[in-house]
Amino acid sequence: MADPDPREPGASDDSRTTDSGHPYTDGGAATDGSDEERSAGPDGGGNGDEDGDLTEDELRRQVEERYDFDNFGPEDMAEMSPEEWDVAFDADTWITGDELLERVEAELKTRIADRDVFAVLEYAEVDGRRSLVAYSDTDYAVVYPDGAVEGRGTVVRDIKPTVALCSMDDYEVAEPPERWQLPDPEEVPESGSELGNWMLQLLAGTQLLVGLGALVVWPIVGARDNLILLAAGLGFVFIGLVLFTMVANARLSEKFRVEEYRQRLRSIGTASEERPEFLPIDDEAFETAAERPSIGDESRPIDNDTHGP
Repeated sequence: MADPDPREPGASDDSRTTDSGHPYTDGGAATDGSDEERSAGPDGGGNGDEDGDLTEDELRRQVEERYDFDNFGPEDMAEMSPEEWDVAFDADTWITGDELLERVEAELKTRIADRDVFAVLEYAEVDGRRSLVAYSDTDYAVVYPDGAVEGRGTVVRDIKPTVALCSMDDYEVAEPPERWQLPDPEEVPESGSELGNWMLQLLAGTQLLVGLGALVVWPIVGARDNLILLAAGLGFVFIGLVLFTMVANARLSEKFRVEEYRQRLRSIGTASEERPEFLPIDDEAFETAAERPSIGDESRPIDNDTHGP
């Protein structure tokens, strides 16, 4: 295990990550490329020292008590130390090669369709190997056929557990929907459902009318003897104005949020054939653009409640 675990001190999601072999066998290092950090072992933090003090049988019993393998998921994967992973799973049963890449691709397509992952998927030849590349507007990850993961940022954090799970033979990969891609920027609607805003506006208008009515009636029925009516009228007017302000603020926030999401989609290249400049892979190394997000009718319909930055 040549690299520190990503959950240990010194491992940053925002820096470049390089793993050799299975992502959890080698600890899923997250380094900035320095020789010192690459050579650092799993002693940098976490429970590595505690695991090292236990025998293999004791550690296996501890793992069996701690984790529910019938409902094992990415959250459990993130908590596991490399030592726990070694005793829990047989390395000879791991899926590798093109089959692993296909399983990871299918799983990521499902997660992209569910908007759990914000990324574009493409195949490229990296270091002489056909690899799966996932990238967003700021980060990227390269998945090699042997299960190694290289990259930086949140994309690596999202993909590592997926690669580990897909390498397990008994893990069932969900069939992705046909239209799984991120949308074209122009397909993102201006706002979500307006029902809530209309209800607030109706309530605000009612409050405002009641308040104004009370203020009109107050001097007629007697100004000195009906101060409560004056206070009630002012209160209703105030509440109505506050509600109208809330609606206006919500609509403005939604507009900025939608525009930010559209800008992220433009940066990732969903509306063009251009890839982000930070990718350390030449355009010639990528395969055909079949896996790039399609435009128009080919992309998945937008759910007003799921789009976001």
